[in-house]
Amino acid sequence: MKVLVTGGAGFIGSHIVDALIAKGHAPYVVDNLASGSRQNLPPDVPFFEVDICDRARLSAVFDEVRPDWVSHQAAQMSVSLSMRDPVFDADVNVTGLLNVFDSAARVGVRRIVFASSGGVLYGEVSTPASEDSPKRPVSAYGISKWVGEQYLEFYSRERKLQGIALRYSNVYGPRQNPHGEAGVVAIFCKLMLAGGVATINGDGRYIRDYVYGPDVALANVAALETALDSPFTALNIGTSIGVDVVQIASQISADAQAYLKSIHSPLQVPDCRFGPARAGDLRSNLISPSLAEQIIKWKPTVQLTDGIRETVNWFAQRIKE
Repeated sequence: MKVLVTGGAGFIGSHIVDALIAKGHAPYVVDNLASGSRQNLPPDVPFFEVDICDRARLSAVFDEVRPDWVSHQAAQMSVSLSMRDPVFDADVNVTGLLNVFDSAARVGVRRIVFASSGGVLYGEVSTPASEDSPKRPVSAYGISKWVGEQYLEFYSRERKLQGIALRYSNVYGPRQNPHGEAGVVAIFCKLMLAGGVATINGDGRYIRDYVYGPDVALANVAALETALDSPFTALNIGTSIGVDVVQIASQISADAQAYLKSIHSPLQVPDCRFGPARAGDLRSNLISPSLAEQIIKWKPTVQLTDGIRETVNWFAQRIKE
């Protein structure tokens, strides 16, 4: 199948491209390269440097590619940025999303998989939330993701698209962008491997459900390929296992120090410092992936300890290069 992946040069999107190729599909990528990189993609993958907010240029891409399926990953991803600038967040995560959905409907796309967020939709939860749990987004980012799901359900009902919203927990792994405010694992990996001091926001006891990027990519491909009865489906993509930021920092520090020792580097990983809490951060958020296992036969395969070690090693190789 021809699959258009928005945000396909980014962290999750590029892993989806790899997974699509492995399954024999033909991916096409749209990305404005604001946080993604052309280097994340195989050189022969058709690439369009287009912003999803540019309705005319995006429409032209759909006219040229005429994809069978769409994987919509392009987004404004920072919770704290959404709190400071909710208008920008809505421009990308609502208006940009509508540009994608409308073009998809116009050219006869059969199925859209949308990157939603279980990490923000359910609000404060101390036990793994199921898909029918109350929706309590407290950040502008969470609100825009919830609105995106409502629009996907609308297009599924009124424009005869089949829509699947995948509610990611906290995704981490190789290729994650360490710049800005999103992606604590990536930020800590880069800092600690360089001997820098990482800052933990607040007291660091913010519990999250961390899921490995390549596992999320496999969930996306399964969501595209699996025959579904319903025109719209929402599925949690996570592990249901809670870990706080202090624990994450401790493991990254140990793995980074082990790597530095293995290459006989004189650098030492310093202790983290603690900074102010971030606006919009939830104390605890966990999601249950049991419905995804039932419907699309997906479940996470990479344990957090292994995933963090792989991520540290990936960043270490980038430093060597």
